[in-house]
Amino acid sequence: MNTGGFATLDWIVLAVGIIGVVWAVYRAIKKDQEKMKGADSQDYLFGKGEPWYVIGMAIFAANIGSEHLVGLAGTGAKDGVGMAHWEMQGWMILILGWLFVPFYQLMINKMGKIITMPDFLKMRYTQRTGSWLSIITLIAYVLTKVSVTAFTGGIFFKYLLGLNFWVGAIGLIAVTAVFTVFGGMKGVMTLSTIQTPILIIGSFLVLFLGLAALGDGSIVAGWGQMMDVCNKAHDGFGTTHMFHTDPADPMYPQFPGYVVFLGASIIGFWYWCTDQHIVQRVLGQVPGEDNAKVIQRARRGTIAAGFFKILPCFMFLIPGMVAYALSLKEGSGIEMDITNHESTDGAFAMMVKNILPVGIKGIVTIGFVCALVASLAAFFNSCATLFTEDFYKPMKKGKTEEHYVLVGRIATVVVVILGLLWMPIMMNMGNLYSYLQDIQSLIAPAMVAVFTLGIFSKKITPKAGEWGLIGGFCIGMIRLVTNVLTDSGKAVMDGAFWENTTWFWQTNWLIFECWLLVFIIALMVCVSFFTPAPSKAQVEAITFTSDFRKSIRESWGLFDIVGSLVVIGLCACFYWYFW
Repeated sequence: MNTGGFATLDWIVLAVGIIGVVWAVYRAIKKDQEKMKGADSQDYLFGKGEPWYVIGMAIFAANIGSEHLVGLAGTGAKDGVGMAHWEMQGWMILILGWLFVPFYQLMINKMGKIITMPDFLKMRYTQRTGSWLSIITLIAYVLTKVSVTAFTGGIFFKYLLGLNFWVGAIGLIAVTAVFTVFGGMKGVMTLSTIQTPILIIGSFLVLFLGLAALGDGSIVAGWGQMMDVCNKAHDGFGTTHMFHTDPADPMYPQFPGYVVFLGASIIGFWYWCTDQHIVQRVLGQVPGEDNAKVIQRARRGTIAAGFFKILPCFMFLIPGMVAYALSLKEGSGIEMDITNHESTDGAFAMMVKNILPVGIKGIVTIGFVCALVASLAAFFNSCATLFTEDFYKPMKKGKTEEHYVLVGRIATVVVVILGLLWMPIMMNMGNLYSYLQDIQSLIAPAMVAVFTLGIFSKKITPKAGEWGLIGGFCIGMIRLVTNVLTDSGKAVMDGAFWENTTWFWQTNWLIFECWLLVFIIALMVCVSFFTPAPSKAQVEAITFTSDFRKSIRESWGLFDIVGSLVVIGLCACFYWYFW
């Protein structure tokens, strides 16, 4: 087993590899600029219509970031497969391709331009609803994207390279900022294409070599050893099952029974089907291309992403479980205290450092650095998109394309600064991945209710959407404040106010999320009885014409059906094994 850390050869490989990546991205951008014949904010923010496999890799790369390299492996070390529900969601991405893409394409046709998610709500509901979605999304990026990615990047580089935490975190932001400024969406797409295979191969190397080290040369024996060790964890209740139904189980208060699947699905529905960060990857298209081709390419991209999304549990979560088992084995070089969330969050970096051979370690690190930069760059790009398209352009029409791009970059800098200011608070809110999903559970219900009812019901009124989105978000943010004040409901708070509101701040986060969704749906239905009905144009915006239905039918074939069924089957097999 290698315990020598980074050797000279690893540093050389890392340096040469990064230079090679920079050159490849530069060449791709220059080639694309020659085709564009000048800067264009639409191309900078969205990109052209990429092949379906590039879309699939871009969706996967946009999702995979340092929260996986650090947080997912950390939760694997601490809680096993307890949070695998949030990763085993390849089936959820199919809903984006099969259901939402046709609606988004319909809106693109009606508006005559590539849309943002606020554009969708502005047309279906009110101008204010779309503007609030932009505000909510930017706040979400501060709480769950920039701060989380910077924090976990700092942890990863600390445990892997021995860098100071803040040097790693701020250095990651600085490098990504430079990349985003010069790269745009084409740069993100190109980097995603480069890093995805390296990331997948490197992570599986960590998994297999880690299992071999645990099993004294045998991967099969290592798997058995890992399962045995993790089955004895948490007072003998184990961490190798996804559902915790016994109230005596230490994980029951966090993941109560089967409600965990519903809670994870609500978050997944919001993230994969309505979040600008993901949806932006499927909206690019070639001018003049017919609807059937656009929808087909986008759907097949989501199917490819669905296959990729099966992998993170094996790439990060299970290696975290292996790291925990190795920490109990003498001479592994991995030291871990599962009561210290920073220690468990360093699980994957410790695996890379202590398990991989010299040279290979440098190659794999290249992929991980690319993943961090691509993921953070995608956030930066989405921030620029939302602010420029939904705030600045409507107020300042007629400016040059270069001006709009500059304004988007300035908006991104502001979001980054706010994310850094939030980091100290976030660092005191427990395990990284649990924190991330907890925050998302407060944002997702309003998004799910507004988008779902907006598409499937023609009777939901514009004001109902506005009330549902703003009201649901405000309730979620009040809950966030109580989480900070009460240590996520763990602290004992004195006083009449706290004693009379325990139902609000002490309710399990997943149960709270489900009831919040029910409340918002009921609120929107009630408001619809007392407010003006949607206009004819708003109803037509979600009504397929006969020609558009024909385009949808022509967009899918046997490949799409079989691919989708295989994705669903693989997800079902994982649930069956770790039930």
